[in-house]
Amino acid sequence: MQPPKAQVRNGRVLLDEPLDLPDRNVMQLQLVDSIVRVDGGDLDEEGRAQLHAELETSMDEADAGDTEDFARVLSELRQRL
Repeated sequence: MQPPKAQVRNGRVLLDEPLDLPDRNVMQLQLVDSIVRVDGGDLDEEGRAQLHAELETSMDEADAGDTEDFARVLSELRQRL
């Protein structure tokens, strides 16, 4: 299940779509800004630049057709466990 998207209006959280969950089900909400800040907050300017350079290189390799079969890679990773 994908996390539901919601917006705050007049101090209330309104979901963009209905959820198929039982009544009175309790959910915990976390702001997207706080997730991005926590997950990306450990990088300094140099680390962020290195990350972006690696991502750019990966995209160039994919555009050139230099890719790996995901099922094979996943199988190899599972064998290591």
